[in-house]
Amino acid sequence: MKTKSLGKNAFLNGLRSVLNIIFPIITFPYVSRVLSVGELGKYNWSNSFVSYFLLIAGLGIATYAVREGAKLRNDRNEISAFASQIFSINILSTVVSYILLFLFVLIFPKIQSYSACIYIFGIQIVFTTLGTEWIYSIFEEYTYITIRSIVFKILSIVMLFVFVRRPGDYLNYAGITVFSAVGSNVLNYLHAKKFCTIRFTFNIDWQEHLKPILIIFASSVATTIYLGLDTTLLGLINNNYVVGIYSVSTKMYNIVKQLIAAILTVTIPRFALLWGRHRYREYRKLLLQISDALALISIPAAVGVYMLAPQIVILLSSTKYIRAVSSLRLLCPALIFSIFSWIFTSCVLIPAKRENKVLIITVLSAVVNLVLNLLLMPSLKENAAAITTSLSEAISMFLGMYYSRDIIKGLYKIYKSEFWKEIFTYILGAISIVINCLAGDVLFDSTVMIILFDVVLSIVEYVLILLGVKNKFALDVLERILLRFK
Repeated sequence: MKTKSLGKNAFLNGLRSVLNIIFPIITFPYVSRVLSVGELGKYNWSNSFVSYFLLIAGLGIATYAVREGAKLRNDRNEISAFASQIFSINILSTVVSYILLFLFVLIFPKIQSYSACIYIFGIQIVFTTLGTEWIYSIFEEYTYITIRSIVFKILSIVMLFVFVRRPGDYLNYAGITVFSAVGSNVLNYLHAKKFCTIRFTFNIDWQEHLKPILIIFASSVATTIYLGLDTTLLGLINNNYVVGIYSVSTKMYNIVKQLIAAILTVTIPRFALLWGRHRYREYRKLLLQISDALALISIPAAVGVYMLAPQIVILLSSTKYIRAVSSLRLLCPALIFSIFSWIFTSCVLIPAKRENKVLIITVLSAVVNLVLNLLLMPSLKENAAAITTSLSEAISMFLGMYYSRDIIKGLYKIYKSEFWKEIFTYILGAISIVINCLAGDVLFDSTVMIILFDVVLSIVEYVLILLGVKNKFALDVLERILLRFK
């Protein structure tokens, strides 16, 4: 199989992430004005609740499939046999997930008041399984899913303005969200036959697959707890209004995080391939490049979101959500911590088959998150959720660094001479962003003008700083751009 360009894949996945970002940027301001805060809270609570059952259906299969499948992708017979077994396990876990979902709705009275919205979001479960997106990750095939995303996002936006027009239309909004996310997944399943043959089978090597899948699943459960439990607990401890306020903060936070993570996502199959084939020199070189690129992007992004939080909240929702500014700012450190935590877990520990260490990391982070939320949420409400998320991500990052130390220690020796230079660059860039944002507040009254002024000027200054200190990543990107125009 021909090796795909990581640059092209990063661009395509970045474009896909931009589409995922544009969709809420276009839809959320409209929806937040049409629906009440309580209805938006009910929508988000139901979505958060169903996410646990999506997790059960997923069973850690995607991560395991990408890691093991990347080593088999050059042999169609082997990858077909492997994919069929993984798909069959996924079907069985999906059935279990639906049984548990229906039982929860039937048993608990409070959940029954959300049942209609829950059932709509529950459609995602089966279609996510049919989507087999892990096949596209194994083969680093991003062109098809990017084109597919464009088509279904456009259709979803049209449907939104047609079917969500008055308070009470939150169920329509839920249905459109599901259509946007998984509407094309039947096509995914059919198109995946281009790469391998997928069919249901009972001939599954449980001894080979079950243990690593369950360990990764346990890690995913813990991760979901400390990332999603905050919304669930807010609804149980406080009320839908508080959930609605916090949903604005998390929406903005996830938009930025998703865009940054687009670079990382496309590299995971390559990391698995290089480690699985013992090409450690290439592996460490790629790890160094990705770490530098993500530090370069995530640090100024976190500073920028912190400084522009009031304008972002007003622009993308409305003044009635202005209370969300404090929780959005408290989430900003988590942008940096979560990205580097992801590097250590998904790019180092998982390819090295240390999923047991990932489980330890996520369980400890989840326990801290749960305890702190229970202690702080009654008094601090949505701010407690933001604080505990940032602390949990920090714990995850530092534990990931600790368990990866034998793999990354060689990197530090290579990078040592440049380390403090890079730190100085990021601090200088952050200071320039702060100054620009303060100047924008003084010079302009318009929310849009403040954002445009701050973002454009900060990007220009940051690029000039990177080029001035001769940052390797920035120089490499500039060289590639110049080559395109020759």
